[in-house]
Amino acid sequence: MSGRQTMIDEIAATARETAEETGRPVLDGRVMSAVASVPREAFVPATEERYAYRNNALPIGHGQTISQPYIVALMTDLLNPQADHVVLEVGTGSGYQAAVLSGLVRQVYSVEVIPELAAEAQERLARLGCRNVGVTVGDGNSGWPEHAPYDGIIVTAATPQVPAALLAQLRNNSRMVIPLGQSGSQRLVSIEKTGHGVVSERDVLAVAFVPLVGGHHRERAG
Repeated sequence: MSGRQTMIDEIAATARETAEETGRPVLDGRVMSAVASVPREAFVPATEERYAYRNNALPIGHGQTISQPYIVALMTDLLNPQADHVVLEVGTGSGYQAAVLSGLVRQVYSVEVIPELAAEAQERLARLGCRNVGVTVGDGNSGWPEHAPYDGIIVTAATPQVPAALLAQLRNNSRMVIPLGQSGSQRLVSIEKTGHGVVSERDVLAVAFVPLVGGHHRERAG
């Protein structure tokens, strides 16, 4: 059995194990297919390639990590991405989550505060054929207002509270998936915005993410 298939099987097993908390014993088949199609080894440093298909987070430099495959799959599933959606990702990292989303939606816009990571992710995504992903360098707390409103927003770093700018950029009848809390006490939260703009939150699962940090400027990375 290939490492990639083993990872997919482990994601499915973890979904069953956490079903009581998440309410999702089985993840959407489209999401699982998207995760299976992405070569995770292309998104980790060479020193971590042999661990690429393990179901755990890995370091990618600059104090950042690539998320556990199960968490990537769960967050994508919670977002309920559709083929015509335009989605905002806050925290590009190595570009792995964006690559998964690229196969499920019309367009992904991704914001990364660390210029080196943004440039590397943009080059990597282009090389792998993910041409519907745009990356910018900037403060994720501010989102990417030029392309708003979004049909979904996914945040891959933890913050004590939902940034107001992100809520404002979320289209009505849409979802945001975001880890909230401080180090050692974080919860993955699914946020829904109704057609009337009413916002509701649902705790999903205890998680551990690097903190969302702000930048001082914005420039286009690609």
